[in-house]
Amino acid sequence: MKIGKLPNSLLNKIVLEPINKYSIDREEVLVKPSIGEDCSALTIDDNICLLSTDPITGAVADIGKLAVHINSNDIAAGGGEPIGIMVTALLPPTITEEEIQKIITDVYTQAKEVNMCVLGGHTEITDAVIKPVLSCTVIGKSKRLIASSGAKAGDDLVMTKYAGLEGTSIFASDKIEKLKNVSENTLSEARELSKLLSVVKEGKIASQMGANAMHDVTEGGILGACWEVATCSGLGVEVYADKIPVLDCTKQICSELGVNPLRLISSGSMVIAIENGEELVAELAKNGINATVIGKFTSDGLYIVNKGEKQVLEEPDVDELYKV
Repeated sequence: MKIGKLPNSLLNKIVLEPINKYSIDREEVLVKPSIGEDCSALTIDDNICLLSTDPITGAVADIGKLAVHINSNDIAAGGGEPIGIMVTALLPPTITEEEIQKIITDVYTQAKEVNMCVLGGHTEITDAVIKPVLSCTVIGKSKRLIASSGAKAGDDLVMTKYAGLEGTSIFASDKIEKLKNVSENTLSEARELSKLLSVVKEGKIASQMGANAMHDVTEGGILGACWEVATCSGLGVEVYADKIPVLDCTKQICSELGVNPLRLISSGSMVIAIENGEELVAELAKNGINATVIGKFTSDGLYIVNKGEKQVLEEPDVDELYKV
């Protein structure tokens, strides 16, 4: 099978349909597994509890940092505040003590940045992996649950930050041997993008301003995230490709590697469905966060509009990260 997340059609067939058919129902469960949903939600004594789990498998450098932000971002996309994280670290026999210390240091320093406690986990040396693999679970709380499926026809489609953030950072750190024609200044700028991977701040602001749906941009890139929110909400969408912001360092690196930045993993960016996108963009700007209205949710039809030409917005396939 292809490397990367299971294709949505296969995920639905062999994972989600059996789970939703045979798993028991509990009245406490507010959000069950579904394509495009970032986290599960439970109600416990009238409190909304959010849960999310994600592995880091596509990176080596900064894996501890990525693990914290990718998982806490899911809680933020649900309209919540991350509280604690549990980390399972599966490490190859070739790893050094210093490398383990670097991973753990990155975990607790980045968790502190988003006011999240490291609750525990599991650390193991195993020949089942050839490079470090971290799998994390985050728990959070929310006063107002925001699901990826909550977009409404007529909502503006807002994107925060830039396309391909995480992928650009990973390429600049892990694929240097393939980027010999890219300047060191550009590579350095790209590596700095790892500082922009959290969406906790914009998630809080968007929630307060009445966002109907939020989704963090991971595998499948910005176009994949737009497709997922629209499909999850039972809607159509028009995405204006020429309005999607892409940094120069991302353009250069993706051009050199022959990948599409709009289909590249982009943790640090969030898509938001909200009635008045420009008001949200202005509020985010006041808080130092770049955001752009890049489209609109419609009653039906999934389209990408590029220079006036409308094309079908295809379902996300294997992320561009795994093509390099």
